[in-house]
Amino acid sequence: MKLTHGMLQIILGSSSIARRKILADMGYEFTTMTADIDEKAIRKEKPEELVMALAEAKADVIISKLQSTDNHEKDAESTVLVAADTVVVYEGVVREKPSSKEEARQFLKDYSGGHAATVGSVLVTNLKTGLRKGGWDRVEIYFNEIPDDVIEKLVEEGIVLNVAGGLIIEHPLILPFVKEVVGTTDSVMGLPKAITVKLIKEVV
Repeated sequence: MKLTHGMLQIILGSSSIARRKILADMGYEFTTMTADIDEKAIRKEKPEELVMALAEAKADVIISKLQSTDNHEKDAESTVLVAADTVVVYEGVVREKPSSKEEARQFLKDYSGGHAATVGSVLVTNLKTGLRKGGWDRVEIYFNEIPDDVIEKLVEEGIVLNVAGGLIIEHPLILPFVKEVVGTTDSVMGLPKAITVKLIKEVV
């Protein structure tokens, strides 16, 4: 079943629960599609370039899936595809999803009493016209000391293994140790609202 927003049909190119929640909170109705891409195969010098390239790769995979399953957007007034990507930057180094519990544990220990940044991209493509617009933003996050037992609980629970840099500031265990967020939490969670709205308006 396709859901529309006015005459606008939206596809969210992500399986992320946080992204789905943010887009729903914004008042949009949408369907979701996922793109299985080899994120490690895409390398860029700057985090801003990397997140844009990753969002583009996701969008391209979804568009070819749609084309091979008999383009169902032809009958819609307008269909837009929203793709996004987020990485964490710590001491100048890009961090993607932790590859193991050990790596997740180390990531969290690094953030304790320190700071990290998220760089998040949004790429919106009008599937009818092919018009594509993208943008990114950066958020700085400062932490108080995170106790070892809290880190252990987070690692054992496993959610941190599924997010960039093992960083999940909205988690009830982590939230008390977040000292300051310079930027918006929706961006940290994977979908900057203001940029998303702006880009959707620009392509429709």
